[in-house]
Amino acid sequence: MPSKPPKPTQPAGRTVVLPDDWSATPLTVVMPTYNEAGNLPGMADALMELELPGLRLLVVDDASPDGTGDIAEEYVRRFGAERVGVLHRAGKEGLGRAYAAGMGRAVADGARYVLQMDADGSHPVAKVPEMLGVALSTRAGVTIGSRYVQGGTLSDAWGAHRRLLSRWANAYAGTILGTRVRDITGGFNLWREDALRAIDLASVDSAGYSFQVEMKYRALRRGYGIVEVPIHFEDRVVGESKMNLMVQLESVAMPWKLRARAR
Repeated sequence: MPSKPPKPTQPAGRTVVLPDDWSATPLTVVMPTYNEAGNLPGMADALMELELPGLRLLVVDDASPDGTGDIAEEYVRRFGAERVGVLHRAGKEGLGRAYAAGMGRAVADGARYVLQMDADGSHPVAKVPEMLGVALSTRAGVTIGSRYVQGGTLSDAWGAHRRLLSRWANAYAGTILGTRVRDITGGFNLWREDALRAIDLASVDSAGYSFQVEMKYRALRRGYGIVEVPIHFEDRVVGESKMNLMVQLESVAMPWKLRARAR
């Protein structure tokens, strides 16, 4: 029997410090962008400062007219292609399509773990080492940075209506699909490479935010375990949300489609 891997240690600060072999794990952060020029530099700098030599950032830019793609290329020149990459796409095709393209590229390039992360600053960079440590220690197929498990919190900028809507969306999807995932709609997710291969990214239907629900449901259906780690979810300060009516309608319909397909 192989010995049980050591648990990550956490100093007085908020960032987990991993053993050297764990911190060197090939991990690719996939970050879709569209008009995120005001947010990308801060996120990229914070990720590059983490004590994770195995971490690589892959920016998936949908031809942002504000020059986000050019900023990403500057980071490639600054840190080298082994630490930062850019996948330029012809235009906006939806968040789900961008994630699928980036995650597929990350797996093809040899990542053992792939992390979904928004560019708007809502997902805490300091939680990345902890999520990787949890994934390695539990061998979970998916590790979620969760707003709705004990210890998870939301930005004070979220009003009562937005909080209720988010809670309702999670309860709605979870009830229809029969899952026990508390934050099934969340977008801060760490995937084991073999789980992504089993899901078959090319066959995922969701173009918008319902991608998050479809991916987790597919993982559960294929027998992969899911672990949720509490996070503080912050509201964006710069730029605008990409949520629109079509994305919302897809999110309402997708759980029913997934349920019907499973039957």
